[in-house]
Amino acid sequence: MLSSARQLGNSAAQLARRSHNALSISKRFMGHSSSFHIDTPDNTKQTTFDFTEENYTRVKSVLGKYPSNYKQSAIIPLLDLAQRQNGGWLPVAAMDKVAQICEVSPPRVYEVASFYTMFNRTKVGKYFIQLCGTTPCMICGSEDISKTIQNHLGIKNGETTKDGLFTLLEVECLGACANAPMIQLNDDYYECLTPKTTIELLEACKAGKTPAMGKWGSLPMNGQVSCEGPLGKTSLFEEPVPPKVKEGRFNGEVDPSSVKEHMSY
Repeated sequence: MLSSARQLGNSAAQLARRSHNALSISKRFMGHSSSFHIDTPDNTKQTTFDFTEENYTRVKSVLGKYPSNYKQSAIIPLLDLAQRQNGGWLPVAAMDKVAQICEVSPPRVYEVASFYTMFNRTKVGKYFIQLCGTTPCMICGSEDISKTIQNHLGIKNGETTKDGLFTLLEVECLGACANAPMIQLNDDYYECLTPKTTIELLEACKAGKTPAMGKWGSLPMNGQVSCEGPLGKTSLFEEPVPPKVKEGRFNGEVDPSSVKEHMSY
């Protein structure tokens, strides 16, 4: 009896362990690549990262915008700075450096970097193509643009070309619905795309001659200006007059850490 009870107990324990392991594996398998870290030769806890001397000047400027006891407020802009220095992606070492500067534990930085889609924790190509696939763009032909990019570059969604030039990723709304379909290429918006103009854009990137942005910070590829309709500009013909600011009001002498005291917090 006692032996049978022990065998039954051991079997139950083994079953529980197997169930736990299976659940852990299935969770990891079904996760997105941005939800956990996987070591690569150039991205381990042993690799190093440090800001350049020029960027340390920028680090100091960023920290100066926040009270000294709220350095963690600088996590997002410093992660962005680190990503730009590192070729468009964030290794663990860069996140650890930001944590050190902001005087927080590394997981506080990891959770920010893994939450915001603007941060890439795996390598991307020199030209990171984010293709909007949300309803307005889809209705206006984003699926054709996606097929054009994939066929022309020989990659699928989430992949990078073998030469490291292009990475393609379909994303949610990028806020340029009036000029759909569109892509975000690194920092820039290319809008009103057709399969023909998409190929022209990709070829220009290959040649190192990426089209410059228009006057209003984006480039509709059909020749229009910003989001003006076929009739052109119909309103706001004059530049708005900004409100007057009292001379000397912002002289740069305010210590951010004293703001709460002056506001009686």
